[in-house]
Amino acid sequence: MRRSATIILVAASLAAASFGIGHADDGEKVTPVFRHELPNSPGKSLVAFIVAYAPGGKSVAHHHAKSAFVYAQILTGSIRSKVGDEPEKIYKTGENFFEMPGLAHAVSENASRTEPASLLAVFIVDTKDKDLTVPDKH
Repeated sequence: MRRSATIILVAASLAAASFGIGHADDGEKVTPVFRHELPNSPGKSLVAFIVAYAPGGKSVAHHHAKSAFVYAQILTGSIRSKVGDEPEKIYKTGENFFEMPGLAHAVSENASRTEPASLLAVFIVDTKDKDLTVPDKH
């Protein structure tokens, strides 16, 4: 049983790595949804992930590939976010925000200490870009 769990964990990590995402163990779980080259925009791909946060969970400060335009839709709960020079804001279920290419994402976390939260992140990115989310150095 333990060996099966280890194999599943390794397989999930490899799948996430193939999508070019980082993963911190801070109550954040990133699940790849799809990756597809855009037939009407040569050299561009559409990539999507579900980012789920445990109560109090968060992502480390990060930035995305220089080509990445990111759209985020809050699926459940409330997410606190700060992108670029914009003020920190809490987004609730059904709300959305976007990130322009090259901006830092200083805060991305569950706004609740008692309820889980999740979002769908959709990237339009250069197909050649492999590291889509990179932790910022402190």
